[in-house]
Amino acid sequence: MKGENLGEFEEVVLLTIAALLNEAYSVAICDHIEEMTNRKVKLGVVHAVLNRMEKKGYIQSELGAPTKERGGKRKRFFNISHAGKVALMNSKEQRDRLWNVIPESIFNGI
Repeated sequence: MKGENLGEFEEVVLLTIAALLNEAYSVAICDHIEEMTNRKVKLGVVHAVLNRMEKKGYIQSELGAPTKERGGKRKRFFNISHAGKVALMNSKEQRDRLWNVIPESIFNGI
């Protein structure tokens, strides 16, 4: 059924939120993904994914305190919900099952 499995980029964003713990806000998420994947990430795309995953219940957000360096603006911090953790674990289990049935000989000579 459509909507039950994480998309590839949703999975990357969720893993990043989990890795960043209490410092997961949109710019930090973009920077971390770029650093870990060598992939250019657009802030608008990350915002769209964050909004979609919050609606699905995979993440929650809250506003931090205003800061002078942001001109009094507040950062929106994200954390992974129980449903998000379950979705990540299901995704990992699916991938592990797929990897486990590939014969080792397929990768000989790489």
